[in-house]
Parts: sequence; C-alpha cells; structure tokens
Amino acid sequence: MTILLVEDEPLAAKRLATLLREVAPDAQIVGQTESVRETLRWLDAHPAPDLMLLDIQLADGLSFEIFQQRPINAPVIFTTAYDEYALRAFKVNSVDYLLKPIEKEELAVALDKFRQTRGIPPNTVLTEQLGRMLEAYGVKPVSHKSRFLLRQGGRLEVIETGEVDYLFAEDKVVFLVTTQSRKFIVDETLDELERQLDPNQFFRLNRKYLGRLSAIGRIEPHFNGKLRLWLKHRPAEEEIFVSRERAESFKVWLNG
Repeated sequence: MTILLVEDEPLAAKRLATLLREVAPDAQIVGQTESVRETLRWLDAHPAPDLMLLDIQLADGLSFEIFQQRPINAPVIFTTAYDEYALRAFKVNSVDYLLKPIEKEELAVALDKFRQTRGIPPNTVLTEQLGRMLEAYGVKPVSHKSRFLLRQGGRLEVIETGEVDYLFAEDKVVFLVTTQSRKFIVDETLDELERQLDPNQFFRLNRKYLGRLSAIGRIEPHFNGKLRLWLKHRPAEEEIFVSRERAESFKVWLNG
C-alpha cells in the first residue's frame, strides 16, 4: 500500500508517519507534501498512490482545492482539527476523516475501512461527495488568471497571461515582463499573483521572482543544495537563486 501524506505541520506529519508504521507495516509513504501547490506538482510527477492522507488546512489554502484542479484517482482520508459541528459535513458525505490529535486505534479503523473498499473506483464515489463538500464549505471553483489590464503611459493595455515571461518585486513595486521584453507595473503582490496564476505555468522561484518555464535561460547546481539560474531579458550578471527548501519542488515542476 503506497501512501501520499499531505500535512503542513512537521510534528503532526512525523507523528502520523510513526503511527502508520505501527498500524500498517506494509504501507509505504511514497511522498510527503505540505501545500496545495506542492501536492499538485507531486501528483503530476508521480503515479497515483493507493491512498492519500490529507490535512484540510494547508499552508496555502484548503486541500479541497486539489480536487478542483486535478482528477484524483486515489481514495482519501482527511485529517482535521475542525470541531464536531464542522465535521457533520464529512459524516453526511461519507468521507473518512481523523480528528487531531490522531489516535492509533482510529487510524487503524480508517485503514481497515480503506482496505474493505479497495478496488472500488474512487472517482465514482468521490466526485459527488467532494462536490457537495466544496459547496458546503463555500470553496469556489479555481479559475486561473488569463489576462492583465495594465496602465502604459496614458492608456490601458491588455496583456494575455501567455505573453508573460516573469514577474519580480523591486522596492515594494511588482513588475511584469513580457516575452517581448516589455515591462509594466502591476498592482497585485507576488503572493497574490502566485495564487492567481496557473501553477503548471508559473513557479515562485524565491521571494522576489515568479517565473514561467520558457523564461528560464540556464540552471546550475549551487552550494548547499541551492540552484542558480538566469532569466531571459534580465542582465547576464544577475543570478537568481532557488533555495534548498524550494529546490526539490522546483525540480518536480521542471520535470512535470
């Protein structure tokens, strides 16, 4: 049994992994992610696991959003710190859940239930359930930004997202650079733009840069697990670094 563990709290993830080894020694944790975006990249780069253990509240949003952006071909057990009132939606929709702090016996029961239903195509069950859950929690369908309305001199100009090479922040101002080397000021922050743009197309390289794959000119390994890269339409002497913490996710994204 292969398991993808999605949890943004390191101590909770460590505890859950320990419990899994105790109650399901045959299980193999094949991946561990901590955000919606990282989970989507992992799913794009790997075969579907036999089971997913998902925390509801992740570093960048609700894990429900994962199901809006990808067809998930794996059964799911949610983990949550929500109170009993909020959990009623899970009971009504017959979705398994574990209330934090997770107890060994409860995990064992949930895994037994998974084994009993194993082999039933999950999408036929999950699609309707998750649709009702998303509606109950007010999670709106994800739609990625498709264009920018930008000011250029005394006029407004529309730039399609496909024309964007990268965005960067400098002195508290965010700039957009197109494939034609044109530069505009945008009103949103990089954090806001990271949530709005398609994660398959754009990656948050570091605190300053959000770039498209086609904008990357060269990539080199650097010290301590970092990566060094150069963007097109930027000065050749300007090196951009991807931290060791982001490097693995960046490689998965590149390989997607």
